[in-house]
Amino acid sequence: MNAVYETQLTSLPLIQKGKVRDIYDIDEQRMLIVTTDRMSAFDVILPTPVAGKGEVLTDVANFWFSKTGHIISNHLDTEFDLKAILTEDEFAQVGARSMIVRKLKPLPVEAIVRGYLVGSGWAEYQESQSVCGIELPAGLNQASQLPEPIFTPSTKADVGDHDINIDFARTIEILGEDLANQVREVSLALYQFAAEYANPKGIIIADTKFEFGLDADNNLILIDEALTPDSSRFWDSETYAVGSNPPSFDKQIIRDYLSGLDWDKTPPGPELPAEIVEETMTQYRRVADILKS
Repeated sequence: MNAVYETQLTSLPLIQKGKVRDIYDIDEQRMLIVTTDRMSAFDVILPTPVAGKGEVLTDVANFWFSKTGHIISNHLDTEFDLKAILTEDEFAQVGARSMIVRKLKPLPVEAIVRGYLVGSGWAEYQESQSVCGIELPAGLNQASQLPEPIFTPSTKADVGDHDINIDFARTIEILGEDLANQVREVSLALYQFAAEYANPKGIIIADTKFEFGLDADNNLILIDEALTPDSSRFWDSETYAVGSNPPSFDKQIIRDYLSGLDWDKTPPGPELPAEIVEETMTQYRRVADILKS
């Protein structure tokens, strides 16, 4: 499979290139989001693509969008024909990794839900016995399941910068109380639904990130991606154990590899060996197959 590191579409004007996604303008109501095979780690875009990753991420996101429509509407526009606006070669390049979506006003907050204590949450807990201002019980360990899922938002950073965790009071300052409460409630409902769906399949969703936007009537809409290996931490329930960071179905193998290098985690990122790329793609495909089975 040929990797798509950077799209080359001439039929549509480019709006922007993110860490992973290339976004093109269609008309006043719609835009095209293409999920490339670019890989980022530690907020740095790496020079080595992971061939096929963009197609898997798009497939998984669409799967969850279809599953969660009863909780919240999403940004997909499924009635527009992509073949009508791209050349045959362009469609072959991006068709399986593309979404046509409605243009919405994105919220400047990332909605993170944690069901388990790991990553930056575990680090913060060790210092303060809290995560994003939420007090937690004493005696929890790394990868402990929390008494109940918690909403731990962050501010969205520009490409190359780090997101900043914030407490709910700061979220209210940014969004207003009503909208902040709605984002929290919807995020927790989405996580709870997904976790209960995945658990019987042997998948633990340790944490996940959602993004939202507002339409012209100020309705809250789920945007970007949802519950993919790029936005979530998926664990195999058979290998899960409290006390260490369980292996996950995502790019953790890349983070682990990079952490062992003499690299200061600033651009440019190092090239990835073929075996690291292959194992990463294996994990992405495996969790996608399990979730959709």
